[in-house]
Amino acid sequence: MTLRKLKVALAGAGAFGLKHLEGIRQIPGAEVVSLVDPDLSKARELAEQYGIGHVATNLQDSLARPEVDAVILCTPTQMHASQARQCLLAGKHVQVEIPLADRLEDALAVVALQKSSGLVAMCGHTRRFNPSHQWVQQRVQAGRFKLQQLDVQTYFFRRSNMNALGQPRSWTDHLLWHHAAHTVDLFAHQAASPIVQAHAVQGPLHPELGIAMDMGIVLKAANGAICTLSLSFNNDGPLGTFFRYIGDTGTYVARYDGLVNGKDEAIDVSGVDVSMNGIELQDREFFAAIREGRQPRSSISQVLPCYQVLHALEQQLQ
Repeated sequence: MTLRKLKVALAGAGAFGLKHLEGIRQIPGAEVVSLVDPDLSKARELAEQYGIGHVATNLQDSLARPEVDAVILCTPTQMHASQARQCLLAGKHVQVEIPLADRLEDALAVVALQKSSGLVAMCGHTRRFNPSHQWVQQRVQAGRFKLQQLDVQTYFFRRSNMNALGQPRSWTDHLLWHHAAHTVDLFAHQAASPIVQAHAVQGPLHPELGIAMDMGIVLKAANGAICTLSLSFNNDGPLGTFFRYIGDTGTYVARYDGLVNGKDEAIDVSGVDVSMNGIELQDREFFAAIREGRQPRSSISQVLPCYQVLHALEQQLQ
């Protein structure tokens, strides 16, 4: 029996919107039917490229379309929580790109609405889905690896407000609420233990962007595992995030979907899941949860503790 295709609206035609469009192309049973972006010409160009029948500059135009089952939000951080609530109030399942919110009270409001609606609401904590991190998690679950320390470097060169495609942004990125969110959530997930201590320091605020360009965070889980996280927008070198897992039975270094051991020997993670693309795997989980009527991995309820830690760190920094 052929399943009816899930009809998806995607909001945000920037760098991450493209990643989701490419991922969904590989997933049977789902198609993007509506594309939202404030730049109508950009949306039309992308819609033609990907065979998307409807474009809009306003999210409400997509939400009003009865054929739309679900929405993926790849919009500016400051819009995530309010737009997630709009989707749920319109009766649409929603996946929000990281972060869920940039204030704890907004994250709590989205979680409360999801619980009352019964709809699927998921946050794009992609590190849970990258094959490299899944491989480590499988060893944790099998009792073959216990995390003792996670050492992470998140480095970009972003002294002007540009996105990953080198295009101007209309909004400001944030080391704490965006980039640190990946690691704070992943650490608790891989340690299989809640975070009980969290400390942060930051460098000077950028005179134009108004955000810290350098930050250091130290975390401790209830089971004794620790995490050190260095973040910078000033790094003139390889960009991205590097994760060094130090545990009782080995050391592993992950970068996106690849993995090596402590001696820089490659580990084959091609059989971990049905794809090597973390974004595609994230979208597959979202669609599967909708079809199966269950909570997805990386549901907004599951990742809420991350935002509680980020809130506590923000209070320290202030």
